[in-house]
Amino acid sequence: MNTFKNTLLFIERSIKSTGISKKDIIFLKQPKKVIKVYIPVGMDSGEIKYFEGYRVQYNNILGPTKGGVRFHPEVNEEEVKSLALLMTLKTSLVKIPYGGAKGGVVVDVKKLSKRELEKLSRGYIRALANDLGPNLDIPAPDVYTNAQVMAWMLDEYETISLSRNIPGVVTGKPLVLGGSRAREYSTSMGGFYIIEKLPVKKLNPKVSIQGFGNVGGNLAKILYHRGYKVVSVCDSKGCVFDENGLDIDKLIEYKSKNKTVMGFAKDIGFNEMLSLDVDILIPAALANSINEYNADLIKADYIVELANSPVTVKAEEILMKKNKTIVPDILANSGGVIVSYFEWVQNLGGYYWDEEEVLERLKKIILNAYKDVVSVSKEKSVSLRCASYFLALSRLIEASKYKGKI
Repeated sequence: MNTFKNTLLFIERSIKSTGISKKDIIFLKQPKKVIKVYIPVGMDSGEIKYFEGYRVQYNNILGPTKGGVRFHPEVNEEEVKSLALLMTLKTSLVKIPYGGAKGGVVVDVKKLSKRELEKLSRGYIRALANDLGPNLDIPAPDVYTNAQVMAWMLDEYETISLSRNIPGVVTGKPLVLGGSRAREYSTSMGGFYIIEKLPVKKLNPKVSIQGFGNVGGNLAKILYHRGYKVVSVCDSKGCVFDENGLDIDKLIEYKSKNKTVMGFAKDIGFNEMLSLDVDILIPAALANSINEYNADLIKADYIVELANSPVTVKAEEILMKKNKTIVPDILANSGGVIVSYFEWVQNLGGYYWDEEEVLERLKKIILNAYKDVVSVSKEKSVSLRCASYFLALSRLIEASKYKGKI
């Protein structure tokens, strides 16, 4: 399923259910700017290789655009457009002063040396420097990018800017370079705050998590240490299952050593994982993993989207008929951009908060958004996704009207 078209379909269904006029959202049909670049990198072999890169700045009506940069072999323009649109909705929903953007490079980082990865990271910033800035567009980490990549990007931007200190141009940086405490696990923590509010009746809910990278792994650890029974997790190579609950601390050590979760417990397939009798299913990997071909397998009452666009439109139709509750990505995984916003604010102010304050501020913002979404869902008798989109779109429309854009 084309993720951009999938997102537009969700928007159309949401406005139909909530009464928003189609003409009021015409400005969201296409992004404000799509940038495509080719980045030359001198490889260790001596050859020059060109990598295809993208940056989509979707909408900046609420503030400078904001969004991650992913390094992945399957990056393409449609995916980046979709993610930039989702970020536009996400920042609006949680009421932070950003627009939405996203970036990516078509590359398999597992085939790059550290030196080649640094050259690629710096080359991406050189190619886009005129379109980036703390009041223009602010990149952040995403799939296969991290604090080290952000540090290289920051240094390259500051070098281009005549060595001025401009920490607010990227977020997700190391602490020593102006990063925020809790940023590394902020998406997971935000998701946990919402999970804690779900009306699950069991004392120790059973959970399955698809994805065991930064987001899925950190969330598994958070849930494990708070009494949840994480019975199954998956990585890119497969899934493992233990009906008594996995020891997540030991699993993290195992994954670090063996580069996979496979073999730690009973190996099962992805479809078997979906069919497990659990309370909460958490897709925390790539898009479209839950689709029309496997949605009917799901027994979990709650699906919490920690990945971007993990559930397709047709899959949602199937799940809604089964009375499943889906917490949409623009709400469930917004913790990352919320703490990125905190990092940016701290950079601009030159004053830094401790971890407790960061987490308290994160909890307040994301739970206020959750409360608003649940309220609209009940008031209009619509799904949590429709309610989320209604709130996000309403704010974008209001701002656009005040500025005379529509």
